[in-house]
Formats: sequence, structure tokens, C-alpha cells
Amino acid sequence: MAAEDRLRTYRGRRDFGRTGEPSGRTTAADGGGRPRFVVQIHDARRMHFDFRLQVGDVLKSWSVPKGPSADPADKRLAVPTEDHPLEYEDFEGVIPKGEYGGGTVIVWDHGTYEPLSHDRRGRPVDFAESLERGHATFRLHGAKLHGEYALTRFREGGADGEEAWLLVRKGPARSGHGTPDPRRARSVRTGRTLAQVAAGTGGDGAP
Repeated sequence: MAAEDRLRTYRGRRDFGRTGEPSGRTTAADGGGRPRFVVQIHDARRMHFDFRLQVGDVLKSWSVPKGPSADPADKRLAVPTEDHPLEYEDFEGVIPKGEYGGGTVIVWDHGTYEPLSHDRRGRPVDFAESLERGHATFRLHGAKLHGEYALTRFREGGADGEEAWLLVRKGPARSGHGTPDPRRARSVRTGRTLAQVAAGTGGDGAP
């Protein structure tokens, strides 16, 4: 399926003349061959983290209420959302109230990732296919997040409820790199907090 089709839901929910979000009309950089990932903090009706992985020409996306954790004991709920364009990796700003997803967005972390999914015989599996099957592993190379993670679907979507996944860190815990307080967290792009972005101030480049 072409990106044009995969982005139909995304585009249908937004007035790009008001939100400032990218419509997905151009091609984003490929990160030197590795697929990209981004974690955004979104102060919408409910504060949450958005976890996005580049799969082909779109960003597959999950809403993670508590954010990713560096502790393997933490099993983070991840609810799928619509595919986003690759350019969304750089989106940071304020979506006006009354628009879909109204609220402030910052880029908390971004970088590249390595697909690690294998079949029972140890042979590599296409990453998009592994997601379709409901389990995918990958290694993140971000400014803040590093190491192996897994996404596992534990509830199918349907009439009885929405689809749900778990995002879990694999391997040893990484001290000092847990989920931040979202209101104190700073953008990896501009060093600003949610409050500073909302007010149009800051930009000191802090991590």
C-alpha cells in the first residue's frame, strides 16, 4: 500500500492550515540507511508519549501513556494510532484547541533503530511482517534511548475494544535513563520544555 493510502486517516483528521503539522508531501531523510524512530511528548487532553518507528515510507505510531522505560520490569501499554508521515519526526509546536490532538508537542528523543526480529530458526524476518504478526524486536540508537526493545500485541482490536500492545525493554536495566517527568522533560531538538514551547520562549539547547 502506498504512503498516500496509509496517510489517508492522518490527513482526514487534520486541517493543516491550522495545526502546522506536516501533510506528508515530501520525503524525509533516510538516516544513512537505517530506519528512524522518534518519541514525542504530547500534552493533549491526556498527557502521553507518542512512540513512532519508520516502517517503509511512514511512521508506525503508538500512544504510550507512561512513556518508554529503561527497566525491563516495566511493561508499558502502547495503543496503536494512525500512521504518520516521515516528516513528523521533526514536528514540535502547539496544535490549536479544537483541532484533532490539540495541545503542545515536543520531540523528547529521536535517532535510528535496527530491526532484530527473527523466526524460530534464527532467520531475519521482514520488520513490517513481524509487526503484522504481533511481535517485533529492535535496537534503538537515540540521544536518550539505547538498547533492545520489543513491541508485543496482547489484544486484537475489534467491536469489544481497541488493539493494545506492550512496549518492553529487553536486557539489563539502564540506570539514569528512566522515563522523565513529562512536564520537566526537554526537547532533544531545541532544549525547550512543554511550557516553553506553549509560551513560545526558551531554546537554550539543554538536553
